[in-house]
Amino acid sequence: MDYKQLANKILDLIGGEENVYSVVHCTTRLRFKLIDKKQANKQALESLPEIIQVMEVGGQFQLVIGSDVYEIYKELMETADLDHVLKKNNLSIHKEGPLSKFIDIISSVFSPMVGALAGAGILKGLLTIALAIGLLSEEDGAYLVLYAASDSLFYFLPLILAFTSAKKFKADPFVAVVIAGSLIYPDLIVAYESEIKLDFFGIPILLTNYSSSVIPIVLAVYSMSKIQPLLNKWSHAAIRPFFTPMVLITIMVPFTLLVFGPVGNYVSDWLAYMYEWIYDGSEVLAGAFMGALWQILVIFGLHWGIAPIVTNNLSSFGYDTLAVIITPAIFAQAGAALGVWLKAKKKEVRSIAASASLAGIFGVTEPAIYGINLRYKKPFIIGCVSGGIGGALAGYSGAKSAGMSFPGLASLPVFFGEGFGIFLISIAIAFGVAAFLTYIIGFEAKEDKTDDNMKPNLTTLEYDNKGVNGIILQSPFQGALFPLSEVPDPVFASEAIGKGVAIIPVEGLLYAPISGVVSTVFPTGHAIGLRSDDGVEILIHIGIDTVQLDGKYFETLVEEGQQIGQGELIGRFDIQEITASGFNIITPVIVTNYLGYLDVLTVEVENVAVGERIVTVIK
Repeated sequence: MDYKQLANKILDLIGGEENVYSVVHCTTRLRFKLIDKKQANKQALESLPEIIQVMEVGGQFQLVIGSDVYEIYKELMETADLDHVLKKNNLSIHKEGPLSKFIDIISSVFSPMVGALAGAGILKGLLTIALAIGLLSEEDGAYLVLYAASDSLFYFLPLILAFTSAKKFKADPFVAVVIAGSLIYPDLIVAYESEIKLDFFGIPILLTNYSSSVIPIVLAVYSMSKIQPLLNKWSHAAIRPFFTPMVLITIMVPFTLLVFGPVGNYVSDWLAYMYEWIYDGSEVLAGAFMGALWQILVIFGLHWGIAPIVTNNLSSFGYDTLAVIITPAIFAQAGAALGVWLKAKKKEVRSIAASASLAGIFGVTEPAIYGINLRYKKPFIIGCVSGGIGGALAGYSGAKSAGMSFPGLASLPVFFGEGFGIFLISIAIAFGVAAFLTYIIGFEAKEDKTDDNMKPNLTTLEYDNKGVNGIILQSPFQGALFPLSEVPDPVFASEAIGKGVAIIPVEGLLYAPISGVVSTVFPTGHAIGLRSDDGVEILIHIGIDTVQLDGKYFETLVEEGQQIGQGELIGRFDIQEITASGFNIITPVIVTNYLGYLDVLTVEVENVAVGERIVTVIK
């Protein structure tokens, strides 16, 4: 294959380098964002023998090529001056709908700090308990220090949001922090508390306390990200390093205090009081509705659109009730998984359900949802119904959250106070009802109709009995097994890249399915290529479109060319963060050079444990 010639053809057929906004590659495909997709000749691209398929997915123009994609990408980058094109056009591609873009922004701005927010919230809850039982008093030095530790992140929230917003909007993060710092500068806070009237060249400044605020700084940094490229363009390179920051600070600080601050606070207050109006209208109905709906929102990644309401409630009222009414929904899904564990006959199903239920109790529901409950459908529905029942009782309890946290067993101290006892009962009811109903109603699972000692795949067994040589691929994960046809990606589902299976893992650990050598380690860690000692080439692609995470939440423990043993731990990944970012965790495990073998046989079970046979490659 002449990579350079093919790169030139591709560049010409997509409309030339002037039509390219960005291009990245994953293990099998080139992913373009085009300025005008109408300029791309899709039919001509599909006619190229080196291109397996052309797809338009998620605002991307994707060319499925296969294992040669990296070589073509290198030639493409050498042929076209794409960096120059990006700087020249300075465009933003708006392919997603408004809701998708909003969810993406919220997720990118809030998700990096959620762990710290949760830790600080739990600490604040523990301090509340310590005060209530007399272990500490508000005058104790230990209490003052620990309270400062628990409250500082929330008090200085605009500084952190400035940094994460700047990363998202591709603005200077340090200038963004300076702007945020001006909002909570002590002299301005003193002026606000002393009711001193200030103006900026005759324009009155509506002062308020911006500590813990959310919307003003996000609006400010977004606007700054639009002005910064213009200043860079207009200023000479010799003065740009200090000229652009100086002008941005000079413009944005007054503008934020005059415009974004008042507007942001108005929107913030409106959101807070609208939520309070709905909640006060009927705490029980609000709890039932959100408790039943919450895990459905999580599946589609829409829960990030609601997360700012929690932060906003804490800022406006000093407490939050939204986290209260969604917490039973978390425990309900864990309870449904426990019901599967109690009901299932197969040890593989029981093993996965047990670990998924335990993870759910601690707030990580993805293994329970994706590995068990959604797979069997009825447990997920029962979990939603039970979450609604628990949410209704939680709303009735009148409990409040003192900080932001992941709902789960470890975060329960955050809710300590009025109504805490009834709140705990609501969690227990949601968990218990889900487990009980799942056990009573049951679920359909075809492997539960077979004896534990029976082989799961008769076709593979027939090959074994005939003495035909087969190469065994063990499961690299514990999780739910699917045929490739159910993967929500047409390239994997059509077996264009290879044959195999897909697994939804319930634990973020990747084990080697064969003994052999690591042939490819993708820089972002979301995919890895292996070659067995027998010559079988395997691709493991963790999640769908996860290349867009750019390595976040992935850790590769091996290097290209390294010898590995079957069952060796070769990677780690964070299932909760990946799914919270809106990506499907279903993972294809495929044999890419299957044409060199007689057949590729897959087992027909619904759940597998690490080390169990999932594929047999027939020589």
